[in-house]
Amino acid sequence: MPQSLAQLYVHLVFSTKERVALIPITAQPGLHAYLAGILNSIDCPAIQVGGVADHVHLLFRLSKNRALADAARHTKVESSKWMKDRSGVRMFAWQAGYGAFSVSASHVDSVADYIRNQAEHHRSRSFKDEFRTLLKRYNLKFDEACMWD
Repeated sequence: MPQSLAQLYVHLVFSTKERVALIPITAQPGLHAYLAGILNSIDCPAIQVGGVADHVHLLFRLSKNRALADAARHTKVESSKWMKDRSGVRMFAWQAGYGAFSVSASHVDSVADYIRNQAEHHRSRSFKDEFRTLLKRYNLKFDEACMWD
């Protein structure tokens, strides 16, 4: 086969350091647009980006030329700079880790809808509860003592 083809959809989730509500509601649209732009610039087309004051969700197609860890690191580094420069939150930082979940093509629309409705989801549910649910849904084993930084 003379060409390499890939269609890998990823739902990436990460929070602010110690899940502190550092993303003001007024900064969220700009941050989400910037995160999408970062992904697009590294050939990882953004499908949906959203979140609330203490975390973000990114749904994108992973480039066949990019490792997931590199895409996550680049996205976090560049968006952290943006938050410090543009939002005025000088002490801004993302958590050290992240959660990444594969999404089948048939579920892309439902995951995008889920991300669009983050504000509604978090009226009654914490980030920790949401993240634990994702880990369990994907059968990922985790150590609660090491999960939260």
